[in-house]
This record gives sequence, structure tokens and C-alpha cells, in this order.
Amino acid sequence: MSRVVRSILITGASSGIGTALAREYAAPGTHLALTGRNRERLEKVAGECRAKGAEVVTETVDVRNRERLAQWIYAIDDARPIDLAIANAGVTGGIGMGRRREHPDIARNVIATNLVGTINTLDPVVERMCMRGRGRIAVMGSIGALRGLPYCPAYCASKAGVHAYAESLRAALAREGIGVTIIAPGFVETPLNDGIVCPKPMMVSDIRAARIIRRGLERGRALIAFPRLAYYGLLLTRLLPRRLADAFFARMHVDIPEKFDSTAD
Repeated sequence: MSRVVRSILITGASSGIGTALAREYAAPGTHLALTGRNRERLEKVAGECRAKGAEVVTETVDVRNRERLAQWIYAIDDARPIDLAIANAGVTGGIGMGRRREHPDIARNVIATNLVGTINTLDPVVERMCMRGRGRIAVMGSIGALRGLPYCPAYCASKAGVHAYAESLRAALAREGIGVTIIAPGFVETPLNDGIVCPKPMMVSDIRAARIIRRGLERGRALIAFPRLAYYGLLLTRLLPRRLADAFFARMHVDIPEKFDSTAD
């Protein structure tokens, strides 16, 4: 078991898995630094966590805003050195009925939020953890990172980038005393997935997801992938002939709403 975590940073904490993780970790003696885009929801989550005995600070900051995000993280770390940082903030996008390609603005927002936003989060955290020689960072990837799916190209690309970035950091930071974990969930019951019409095999609740993630982080896992069957099933499709795999995924009925105001929670 790793040492007890006392100070935790979670981005995208005002919704979905981020909210569930904040509630999961909330306890006396724990300091939570939560950020999200929706002030009302964020403060509601913070109130619930304080009621469970946690000390909580919040900020509504866009993870795409590198300078402002870094300033806030430095201030948090100055007050209470961060033991665990979970770069969770993310958005989705894709193709729906009557649309043959993603809107270019939405595609760029997905990349900027999911991939660049993760890098923006980790930069100041890693700097401080390297100075102390300890800590753990976790990135929110996806089983969608395992292969390009025809109905969400930007999302798959962003999560594949997150996985590759974290894998690159892992070896380099191990000698600095910092652990790196990739979280790769399948479908989880969250607002992010509510509007998507498609098969959602083995979908788990956000509460269940948070417990799986916490358990994996406490064990120092490099990869937390769930549900395992969905993860390995998608991984195995990479062994199929390309034409067969492409035809299989192309036949699936998927409708992802086009949201121009899609922002990270």
C-alpha cells in the first residue's frame, strides 16, 4: 500500500466521475482542491465533502487556460503540498445522425480540453512533486484510446494522446519518486454520456467507478482499466483485419449530440 493521501487535486469536479471521486475521498484529515466550470454544481459538491469532514477549496477555472490554472495550482500547493493530482476534466464530441463529420470547432475544443488541458494540469504539479521527490498523478483516459472509432475521432485522438503522454512521463518520473497512473474507463453513468445514443456494454455507476479508481491508486497501479472485459475486448479488435474491424464499427448505430457550448466540468 502507498502512503496515506492527505492533499488531493481533482479537475472536472463539478460533474460525473470528478464529483464521485471528490465524494469518495472526502473524509476528516483530507484536503480537497476541486475545480470545474460550473460554480453552482462545484459548490454543491464542496458542501457535501465538507459535511463528510474534508477541508475543501474550490475554483472555477478552465483547464485550457494554462496560466490561470497554473497560478491556482501553485497557490494550492503552497498552502498544502499536493499528494495526488487527478487530471479528470474532459468533454466529448462526435458524429450523429445526419452528420458525416465532426464540426471542426467542436473537434478542436475536445483536443484542447482533454489533451492540452491535461498537460496544463500536470505541468505545475509535476514541477512541485519533483522538488519534493514524491507524489502521484493520474490522468483520465478512456478505453476509446485503444483504437480510432468512426463516430468520435477527436475524442479518441485526445484520449490516445493522454495515454501516450502519461506513458512517456511514467518512466521519466519514476526515478523522481513520482507515480503515474492512467485511468481507462468504459461507459460510466455520467452527464457526459447521458445524451449519447449507442450500445453501452457493461456500463458502471459513477460511484462504482470512483471506488475502482481509488482502490487502484492506493495500490499504485500504472493502469486502471474497467470494465476489464470491455477493455480487453476493444484491445483485441486491433488484431482483426482492418477492413473487418472498420466494417464492424461502421455498422454500429451511434448518435452523439453536437454541442457548441461543450465545456469541461
